[in-house]
Amino acid sequence: MKLINKIMTCTFLAVILSATSFSQVGQDNPKVGQDNSKVNEADSTLNLMTADRQKSNQEDMQITARIRKDIMRQKSFSTYAQNIKIITTNGKVTLKGPVRTMNELKSIVKFARAAAGTSNVVNEIAVTPETTN
Repeated sequence: MKLINKIMTCTFLAVILSATSFSQVGQDNPKVGQDNSKVNEADSTLNLMTADRQKSNQEDMQITARIRKDIMRQKSFSTYAQNIKIITTNGKVTLKGPVRTMNELKSIVKFARAAAGTSNVVNEIAVTPETTN
């Protein structure tokens, strides 16, 4: 019975997360203050698409490589921005993870749209400003 409850809970969470992702297609909707570690745990637990699970199709790999090159050329980008997750499947790009500034977010989304087309980009990037103590 416990196994059935766990399966139902995971299925429910996956549906909720999928619905949230689809509502963000083509939008610039940063989540402020999000930490990447918790997102990685949730994605792994729910078996959601992650960069290490994407298919190795040539076109998708070229799109991802183009976006990554554009990001890495930006010497002013934070380490967070340089390490953003780029997941490309069948020409659709999902961007995940934190960046430090809204400028980084906008630039990365712009690079992805240039590589894959405006309607083929899902923005799940969070702006997480650096805290000073």
